[in-house]
Amino acid sequence: MFKRSRKKIVAAIMSVLTLLWVGTLCVIYVSSYFEVAATNREMLREHAERYILEKPMGDAFDPMKPGPHFDANRFKLSTFYSVAVTYDNAVIDIKNDASAVYTDAQLEQTAMQVLQKNKVYGVIDDLIYYKADKGGYLLVAFMDNTIIRESMNTLFRYTLIFGGIAIAFLYFVAVYLAKRIVMPLEESYQKQKQFISDAGHELKTPVSVVSANADLLAREIGENQWLANIRYENERMGQLVGQLLELARTENVKPAMQQLDFSRLVAGDVLPFESVAYENGLILKTQIADGISVLGNKTQLSQLVSILVDNAIRHTKNGKEVSVCLTQTRNMAVLSVVNESEPIPKEQISRLFERFYRADESRNREDKHYGLGLAIAKAISEAHHGKTEVSCRDGKIFFTVQFPKP
Repeated sequence: MFKRSRKKIVAAIMSVLTLLWVGTLCVIYVSSYFEVAATNREMLREHAERYILEKPMGDAFDPMKPGPHFDANRFKLSTFYSVAVTYDNAVIDIKNDASAVYTDAQLEQTAMQVLQKNKVYGVIDDLIYYKADKGGYLLVAFMDNTIIRESMNTLFRYTLIFGGIAIAFLYFVAVYLAKRIVMPLEESYQKQKQFISDAGHELKTPVSVVSANADLLAREIGENQWLANIRYENERMGQLVGQLLELARTENVKPAMQQLDFSRLVAGDVLPFESVAYENGLILKTQIADGISVLGNKTQLSQLVSILVDNAIRHTKNGKEVSVCLTQTRNMAVLSVVNESEPIPKEQISRLFERFYRADESRNREDKHYGLGLAIAKAISEAHHGKTEVSCRDGKIFFTVQFPKP
């Protein structure tokens, strides 16, 4: 139980940290990308604005003269290409300072593709482009985007690496914190189990003494109303002590396991309840698949089946139906006990396996049950590495126990 709680706490902490990490990574990457992209677009626009073709049909360019806000160093770190084209798509000139990367023919072909687009800014292949009407001709300016893309990929890669290392470190921190969080609850639970065991053993002796003295007193004075009340309450106390001891033994003592024919065991344990169901005006149906085996303790599994069937019969009204079904999946043996009953609120369903909890408190003194049966059944299921579930739908209560097959 506490192992699952620790896993849930670790999962919750890691989920929050992972979401924060992914969110931070996305914000950093996206913001960095858009900031760099905006800076590059501005540089490309400025480059295009400073471009002047002195002769409409020549190849002489006015050099880029520094303006009042011109940072030449910033431009030196980037590679630019320019293709000047007349309005009828005739190439006037090509400026290619890195011909080893792109040939003039490649730049010309790319420029023609850009001119067919409606966008002024954009990216084509590894080039950022900007179109401008220079008054007499069109200019397509390019800026090499390779370095930017590689820089962003490097940023993303290193962020992933160091973020992954941080997440791994925080996982061990989360495991440590989960242990610290659950530790007080686990200690309290262990003390509670120890108290139940000690209280059961301490009460066992006085219950036996009271019973013996009541029998001796009956021989001396005969039966009477007050003596009958003493015996009745002492009997109830004895049953409660017996259930407390059984719960403590189930939780604290590891049972001896052996491979069992679970199908035969369930069929045999359900058989005595047919007469009980008949006496209560109920219909008891069984659907038990043959040949299902589990690794378990025969006594405890028989007790679990009896608890579930007895609980279903006690909470089913006259004329209704109780069904017991045993099936198998690929790697699980599934025992289901279903009874027709009034709907149980969700807040009560989640508490049915708690100790001393009863959905119908008015019957506490009527049927000599104290809300420990289902707690014992759950403890037996957990001791066999099983999973116990309860649900309510279509006017029926479903108790399901799944055991791993050997």
